[in-house]
Amino acid sequence: MAMEAVEEEEEERRRVAAMGSYRGTVLAMRDAAEEILLLWAFRQPSARPPNAFARQSSLSLKIEACGHNLIVHQSPSSLGTPGVTGAVMWDSGVVLAKFLEHAVDSGSLDLQGKKAVELGSGCGLVGCIGALLGAEVILTDLPDRLKLLRKNVEDNLSHGQIRGSAVVSELTWGDDLYLELIDPLPDFVFGSDVVYNEAAVDDLLITLRQLSTNHTTIFISGELRNDVVLEYFLEAAMKDFTVGQVEQSQWHPDYQNERIVIFVLVKKKFVA
Repeated sequence: MAMEAVEEEEEERRRVAAMGSYRGTVLAMRDAAEEILLLWAFRQPSARPPNAFARQSSLSLKIEACGHNLIVHQSPSSLGTPGVTGAVMWDSGVVLAKFLEHAVDSGSLDLQGKKAVELGSGCGLVGCIGALLGAEVILTDLPDRLKLLRKNVEDNLSHGQIRGSAVVSELTWGDDLYLELIDPLPDFVFGSDVVYNEAAVDDLLITLRQLSTNHTTIFISGELRNDVVLEYFLEAAMKDFTVGQVEQSQWHPDYQNERIVIFVLVKKKFVA
Protein backbone atom coordinates (compact mmCIF):
# COMPACT_ATOMS: atom_id res chain seq x y z
CA MET A 1 0.00 0.00 0.00
CA ALA A 2 1.38 3.44 -0.93
CA MET A 3 2.43 5.72 1.92
CA GLU A 4 -0.26 8.27 0.98
CA ALA A 5 -2.96 5.60 1.29
CA VAL A 6 -1.62 4.44 4.66
CA GLU A 7 -1.61 8.03 5.92
CA GLU A 8 -5.20 8.63 4.78
CA GLU A 9 -6.38 5.41 6.43
CA GLU A 10 -4.63 6.28 9.69
CA GLU A 11 -6.03 9.82 9.72
CA GLU A 12 -9.57 8.55 9.11
CA ARG A 13 -9.34 6.33 12.21
CA ARG A 14 -8.21 9.29 14.34
CA ARG A 15 -10.40 12.07 12.90
CA VAL A 16 -12.84 13.83 15.25
CA ALA A 17 -15.17 16.69 14.38
CA ALA A 18 -14.18 19.11 17.15
CA MET A 19 -12.23 19.56 20.36
CA GLY A 20 -13.00 22.10 23.05
CA SER A 21 -14.26 25.34 21.50
CA TYR A 22 -12.62 24.53 18.17
CA ARG A 23 -15.16 23.22 15.66
CA GLY A 24 -12.70 22.17 12.97
CA THR A 25 -11.35 18.70 12.23
CA VAL A 26 -8.83 17.30 14.70
CA LEU A 27 -6.79 14.11 14.66
CA ALA A 28 -7.15 12.59 18.13
CA MET A 29 -3.92 11.45 19.76
CA ARG A 30 -3.77 7.99 21.30
CA ASP A 31 -0.08 7.53 22.07
CA ALA A 32 2.81 10.00 22.18
CA ALA A 33 5.40 7.67 20.64
CA GLU A 34 3.00 6.73 17.84
CA GLU A 35 2.33 10.42 17.15
CA ILE A 36 6.04 11.17 16.84
CA LEU A 37 6.56 8.21 14.50
CA LEU A 38 3.71 9.34 12.26
CA LEU A 39 4.81 12.97 12.20
CA TRP A 40 8.39 12.24 11.25
CA ALA A 41 7.50 9.44 8.81
CA PHE A 42 4.83 11.31 6.87
CA ARG A 43 6.01 14.92 7.25
CA GLN A 44 9.77 14.25 6.85
CA PRO A 45 10.55 17.66 8.40
CA SER A 46 14.33 17.44 8.06
CA ALA A 47 13.92 17.30 4.28
CA ARG A 48 11.95 20.58 4.24
CA PRO A 49 13.68 23.97 4.15
CA PRO A 50 13.15 26.19 7.22
CA ASN A 51 12.02 29.83 7.31
CA ALA A 52 9.22 29.69 4.76
CA PHE A 53 7.48 32.69 6.35
CA ALA A 54 9.98 34.31 8.76
CA ARG A 55 13.49 35.71 8.46
CA GLN A 56 15.41 36.01 11.73
CA SER A 57 18.04 38.29 10.16
CA SER A 58 15.49 40.98 9.30
CA LEU A 59 14.62 43.91 11.57
CA SER A 60 10.91 43.46 10.91
CA LEU A 61 8.30 41.10 9.54
CA LYS A 62 5.49 42.57 7.44
CA ILE A 63 2.27 40.61 7.28
CA GLU A 64 -1.35 41.34 6.36
CA ALA A 65 -4.02 40.05 8.72
CA CYS A 66 -7.62 40.96 9.51
CA GLY A 67 -7.50 43.87 7.09
CA HIS A 68 -4.44 45.37 8.80
CA ASN A 69 -0.88 45.65 7.57
CA LEU A 70 1.17 44.60 10.58
CA ILE A 71 4.85 45.36 11.06
CA VAL A 72 6.42 43.11 13.67
CA HIS A 73 9.73 44.49 14.93
CA GLN A 74 12.54 41.99 15.53
CA SER A 75 15.87 42.16 17.34
CA PRO A 76 18.24 39.78 15.51
CA SER A 77 21.20 40.86 17.62
CA SER A 78 19.52 39.38 20.70
CA LEU A 79 19.88 35.87 19.27
CA GLY A 80 23.47 35.95 20.45
CA THR A 81 22.26 35.87 24.07
CA PRO A 82 21.95 32.26 25.35
CA GLY A 83 18.33 31.16 25.71
CA VAL A 84 16.85 34.18 23.92
CA THR A 85 14.84 33.15 20.86
CA GLY A 86 11.69 35.25 21.27
CA ALA A 87 13.27 38.44 19.91
CA VAL A 88 12.54 37.27 16.36
CA MET A 89 9.66 35.52 14.61
CA TRP A 90 9.64 31.84 13.70
CA ASP A 91 7.47 30.03 11.18
CA SER A 92 5.34 28.34 13.85
CA GLY A 93 4.20 31.73 15.19
CA VAL A 94 3.25 32.99 11.75
CA VAL A 95 1.40 29.76 10.96
CA LEU A 96 -0.53 29.80 14.26
CA ALA A 97 -1.48 33.47 13.87
CA LYS A 98 -2.81 32.96 10.34
CA PHE A 99 -4.52 29.72 11.41
CA LEU A 100 -6.49 31.67 14.03
CA GLU A 101 -7.52 34.22 11.41
CA HIS A 102 -8.60 31.50 8.98
CA ALA A 103 -10.45 29.55 11.69
CA VAL A 104 -12.46 32.63 12.68
CA ASP A 105 -13.18 33.50 9.04
CA SER A 106 -14.34 29.94 8.33
CA GLY A 107 -16.57 29.81 11.40
CA SER A 108 -14.71 27.04 13.22
CA LEU A 109 -13.55 29.40 15.99
CA ASP A 110 -15.11 32.37 17.78
CA LEU A 111 -12.78 34.70 19.68
CA GLN A 112 -15.06 37.70 20.03
CA GLY A 113 -15.13 38.83 23.66
CA LYS A 114 -13.24 35.74 24.82
CA LYS A 115 -10.32 35.92 27.23
CA ALA A 116 -7.04 34.55 25.87
CA VAL A 117 -3.55 34.21 27.30
CA GLU A 118 -0.52 33.87 25.04
CA LEU A 119 2.50 32.11 26.54
CA GLY A 120 6.02 32.97 25.44
CA SER A 121 4.67 35.77 23.27
CA GLY A 122 8.07 36.88 21.98
CA CYS A 123 7.36 39.45 19.27
CA GLY A 124 3.61 39.15 19.90
CA LEU A 125 2.18 38.38 16.46
CA VAL A 126 -0.19 35.65 17.67
CA GLY A 127 -1.57 37.79 20.50
CA CYS A 128 -1.95 40.83 18.25
CA ILE A 129 -3.95 38.89 15.68
CA GLY A 130 -6.02 37.36 18.48
CA ALA A 131 -6.93 40.90 19.59
CA LEU A 132 -7.78 41.91 16.02
CA LEU A 133 -10.11 38.90 15.92
CA GLY A 134 -11.97 40.12 19.00
CA ALA A 135 -10.25 38.39 21.90
CA GLU A 136 -9.19 40.10 25.13
CA VAL A 137 -5.59 38.93 25.06
CA ILE A 138 -2.93 38.96 27.75
CA LEU A 139 0.46 38.54 26.07
CA THR A 140 3.08 37.13 28.45
CA ASP A 141 6.81 36.54 28.52
CA LEU A 142 9.85 36.80 30.76
CA PRO A 143 10.69 40.26 32.19
CA ASP A 144 13.63 40.91 29.85
CA ARG A 145 11.47 40.19 26.77
CA LEU A 146 8.69 42.69 27.48
CA LYS A 147 10.15 45.86 25.95
CA LEU A 148 10.05 44.57 22.37
CA LEU A 149 6.71 42.87 23.00
CA ARG A 150 5.13 46.11 24.23
CA LYS A 151 6.49 48.02 21.24
CA ASN A 152 4.90 45.58 18.81
CA VAL A 153 1.57 45.67 20.62
CA GLU A 154 1.52 49.47 20.74
CA ASP A 155 2.65 49.98 17.14
CA ASN A 156 0.15 47.48 15.68
CA LEU A 157 -2.90 47.91 17.90
CA SER A 158 -2.91 51.59 18.90
CA HIS A 159 -4.61 52.81 15.73
CA GLY A 160 -7.49 51.69 13.56
CA GLN A 161 -10.44 49.54 14.57
CA ILE A 162 -9.52 46.81 17.04
CA ARG A 163 -12.28 44.33 17.85
CA GLY A 164 -10.62 43.09 21.05
CA SER A 165 -7.87 44.24 23.39
CA ALA A 166 -4.28 43.41 24.28
CA VAL A 167 -2.18 43.93 27.41
CA VAL A 168 1.33 42.74 28.19
CA SER A 169 2.18 40.94 31.42
CA GLU A 170 5.23 39.29 32.94
CA LEU A 171 5.05 35.53 33.40
CA THR A 172 7.63 32.92 34.34
CA TRP A 173 6.35 29.40 33.71
CA GLY A 174 5.95 27.33 36.85
CA ASP A 175 5.54 30.35 39.14
CA ASP A 176 2.31 31.37 40.85
CA LEU A 177 0.07 33.30 38.47
CA TYR A 178 -1.05 36.90 38.78
CA LEU A 179 -4.75 37.37 39.51
CA GLU A 180 -5.37 39.00 36.12
CA LEU A 181 -4.40 35.74 34.43
CA ILE A 182 -6.70 33.42 36.37
CA ASP A 183 -9.65 35.58 37.45
CA PRO A 184 -11.43 34.52 35.39
CA LEU A 185 -9.56 31.64 33.81
CA PRO A 186 -9.06 32.15 30.07
CA ASP A 187 -11.23 30.67 27.35
CA PHE A 188 -8.14 30.17 25.19
CA VAL A 189 -4.38 29.74 25.63
CA PHE A 190 -1.99 30.21 22.71
CA GLY A 191 1.67 29.24 22.42
CA SER A 192 4.12 28.95 19.52
CA ASP A 193 7.55 27.34 19.76
CA VAL A 194 7.08 26.85 23.50
CA VAL A 195 8.25 23.21 23.52
CA TYR A 196 12.03 23.38 23.23
CA ASN A 197 13.67 21.44 26.10
CA GLU A 198 12.61 18.99 28.79
CA ALA A 199 13.23 21.35 31.71
CA ALA A 200 10.98 24.00 30.17
CA VAL A 201 8.30 21.40 29.41
CA ASP A 202 7.73 20.64 33.09
CA ASP A 203 7.25 24.32 33.96
CA LEU A 204 5.10 24.90 30.86
CA LEU A 205 2.72 22.11 31.87
CA ILE A 206 2.45 23.49 35.40
CA THR A 207 1.35 26.80 33.92
CA LEU A 208 -1.05 25.18 31.46
CA ARG A 209 -2.72 23.28 34.29
CA GLN A 210 -2.98 26.47 36.36
CA LEU A 211 -4.50 28.42 33.47
CA SER A 212 -7.14 25.98 32.31
CA THR A 213 -10.36 24.21 33.11
CA ASN A 214 -12.06 21.73 30.82
CA HIS A 215 -13.69 24.75 29.17
CA THR A 216 -10.32 26.18 28.08
CA THR A 217 -9.04 25.43 24.58
CA ILE A 218 -5.26 25.47 24.14
CA PHE A 219 -3.52 25.85 20.78
CA ILE A 220 0.20 25.08 20.63
CA SER A 221 2.21 25.23 17.42
CA GLY A 222 5.80 24.21 16.94
CA GLU A 223 8.46 23.35 14.43
CA LEU A 224 9.39 19.68 14.16
CA ARG A 225 13.00 19.88 15.29
CA ASN A 226 13.54 17.58 18.27
CA ASP A 227 11.45 14.40 18.39
CA VAL A 228 12.67 13.46 21.88
CA VAL A 229 11.54 16.73 23.49
CA LEU A 230 8.21 16.74 21.65
CA GLU A 231 7.47 13.15 22.68
CA TYR A 232 8.34 14.06 26.28
CA PHE A 233 5.88 16.97 26.14
CA LEU A 234 3.07 14.98 24.54
CA GLU A 235 3.42 12.02 26.92
CA ALA A 236 3.38 14.33 29.94
CA ALA A 237 0.55 16.46 28.58
CA MET A 238 -1.69 13.45 27.91
CA LYS A 239 -1.85 12.71 31.64
CA ASP A 240 -4.00 15.80 32.21
CA PHE A 241 -5.15 16.86 28.75
CA THR A 242 -6.93 15.39 25.76
CA VAL A 243 -4.61 16.16 22.86
CA GLY A 244 -5.32 16.43 19.15
CA GLN A 245 -3.57 17.63 16.03
CA VAL A 246 -5.18 20.17 13.70
CA GLU A 247 -5.17 18.88 10.13
CA GLN A 248 -3.31 21.07 7.65
CA SER A 249 -6.47 21.29 5.55
CA GLN A 250 -7.85 23.46 8.39
CA TRP A 251 -4.94 25.93 8.30
CA HIS A 252 -4.78 29.14 6.29
CA PRO A 253 -4.26 27.92 2.70
CA ASP A 254 -1.30 30.27 2.14
CA TYR A 255 0.44 29.34 5.40
CA GLN A 256 0.91 25.58 5.41
CA ASN A 257 4.23 23.89 6.07
CA GLU A 258 5.23 20.27 6.69
CA ARG A 259 7.77 21.39 9.32
CA ILE A 260 5.02 22.85 11.53
CA VAL A 261 2.41 21.13 13.70
CA ILE A 262 -0.55 22.62 15.58
CA PHE A 263 -1.90 20.79 18.63
CA VAL A 264 -5.17 21.34 20.50
CA LEU A 265 -5.30 20.53 24.21
CA VAL A 266 -8.33 20.40 26.50
CA LYS A 267 -8.08 19.56 30.17
CA LYS A 268 -9.60 16.21 31.12
CA LYS A 269 -12.55 15.93 33.46
CA PHE A 270 -11.39 13.97 36.49
CA VAL A 271 -13.87 12.18 38.71
CA ALA A 272 -13.08 12.61 42.41
